[in-house]
Amino acid sequence: MVGDRWALLIVRMLKDGPLRFTELRRTIDGISQRMLTVTLRDLERDGILTRTVRNVMPPHVSYELTAMGRSLREATAPLLEWSITHLPHIDAARTAYDNR
Repeated sequence: MVGDRWALLIVRMLKDGPLRFTELRRTIDGISQRMLTVTLRDLERDGILTRTVRNVMPPHVSYELTAMGRSLREATAPLLEWSITHLPHIDAARTAYDNR
């Protein structure tokens, strides 16, 4: 899970409280709808977040970190910040390598 780019970004996005699926999708650049769905299910299965469905029209589904998810956020915060800071450099290095 720690090596999963999307999982850690989702954990980071949920640090300030619950978000809806569309809010997560909008704030996480480059994630597809399918990958977001799969990653959210995996995180829910692992006990990192909870999924809440409100029976309104249309249904309102939100995601929130559990206590374990909040502790994961604290433990990985420096790694997350490093990743975000260096992501453009990593992408550039990968492109340069692939173009050799």
